[in-house]
Amino acid sequence: MRSSLAPGVWFFRAFSRDSWFRGSILLLTFLIYTCYHMSRKPISVVKSRLHQNCSEQIKPINDTHSLNDTMWCSWAPFDKDNYKELLAGVDNAFLVAYAIGMFISGVFGERLPLRYYLSAGMLLSGLFTSLFGLGYFWNIHELWYFVVIQVCNGLVQTTGWPSVVTCVGNWFGKGKRGFIMGIWNSHTSVGNILGSLIAGIWVNGQWGLSFVVPGIITAIMGIITFLFLIEHPEDVDCSPPQHHGEPAENQDNPEDPGNSPCSIRDSGLETVAKTSKGPCEEPAAIDFFGALRIPGVVEFSLCLLFAKLVSYTFLYWLPLYIFNVAHFSAKEAGDLSTLFDVGGIIGGIMAGLISDYTNGRATTCCVMLILAAPMMFLYNYIGQDGITSSIVMLIICGGLVNGPYALITTAVSADLGTHKSLKGNAKALSTVTAIIDGTGSIGAALGPLLAGLISPTGWNNVFYMLISADVLACLLLCRLVYKEILAWKVSLSRGSGYKEI
Repeated sequence: MRSSLAPGVWFFRAFSRDSWFRGSILLLTFLIYTCYHMSRKPISVVKSRLHQNCSEQIKPINDTHSLNDTMWCSWAPFDKDNYKELLAGVDNAFLVAYAIGMFISGVFGERLPLRYYLSAGMLLSGLFTSLFGLGYFWNIHELWYFVVIQVCNGLVQTTGWPSVVTCVGNWFGKGKRGFIMGIWNSHTSVGNILGSLIAGIWVNGQWGLSFVVPGIITAIMGIITFLFLIEHPEDVDCSPPQHHGEPAENQDNPEDPGNSPCSIRDSGLETVAKTSKGPCEEPAAIDFFGALRIPGVVEFSLCLLFAKLVSYTFLYWLPLYIFNVAHFSAKEAGDLSTLFDVGGIIGGIMAGLISDYTNGRATTCCVMLILAAPMMFLYNYIGQDGITSSIVMLIICGGLVNGPYALITTAVSADLGTHKSLKGNAKALSTVTAIIDGTGSIGAALGPLLAGLISPTGWNNVFYMLISADVLACLLLCRLVYKEILAWKVSLSRGSGYKEI
């Protein structure tokens, strides 16, 4: 019993228990979204296998293709001259479905138990990822099959992001949120790396296994999620986080709407939770337009649209770019492309750390976007001159491109979803996350599609498109950057804390 323990001993035990649960939730959600991204990556590696230069291949003795068939080693229907457009269409089927589904997913995420929602999503995602690969073993050559599978997979994968961000937001307050989520968000890059490496094992042989194996791993992770995910600290009698960093004396103000007994889960007042005996109503989930009125949501959403356009173009087309320009094998191109994600891990952590230290989320994103534009230009022109320059440029570009994307989808989304204007109603977190990432997913759908349409005119034009999108993303944050600069001036003049956007 707590009363029989010395205060120091009780504090140590409580702190250790809270920390253990928070660490386990952080690890579990990390593994969950690692699996989501791992299942998305194989298509970019297998592209070079679906359409390849057959003159460099040895034709099997028992092959049934005619002697004049120059595309005998490619996989129909991607053996035509318009294969880039067809591959872009397959990518776009997933990304458009994902973008549309994301706006709906946040609404369901706030009204359904996250454990069930995530588990079902992962099981279905594992199924559809495996079905794409089974097209190889079932000898399917119909374009509609691969498009339908991608559409279904895109829809079910929308269960992931709003749910994991909401879960992490429930467990972690605003203090050092950028740094913690910067490390945590490396799951995106880790998933991409694992997906590339797993796909690379079978890409030159039975490429269907490049999808089946990640699909099985994702489904298994869905079962683990069902068994072990804990949505709220209060579910296991842990201390809830403080979302706004208010002084302790301000949290006990009975006139503060966020301190009412009916908002215990959202305001984090354990003492009131234990003493309140009256009936409480759960706070109502915020609607779509209510979430748009939260300061900063529109600007960050539109910025992410262009930032994610750039990031996902690299995600889906970088291995093929390296394969075509640097003339590496399909496996080597896939392995080398993982360095972009290594840079993304570093960039995401640095973005979170810097934004925590400066209290300037928008400014951090803006500076990294400004630096990313010339680095992409340089990578296109000198990045393939040698293996050393390629490695260095890929890591730098990955950090600068994925840093803002990682910061906006994690710490910024959590900040806005627990904004002080919501008065402690944390039910907005899933909707805000879905709006921001859903808008970004529109860019994620446009980027690979535009790359597929523009690449036949030359890879230089693809990079010009990416640089233009990067500049637009930067410009959309100008108002928020200006507000942060004003807040810094006020903070320096008064010697007080940062004024939140």
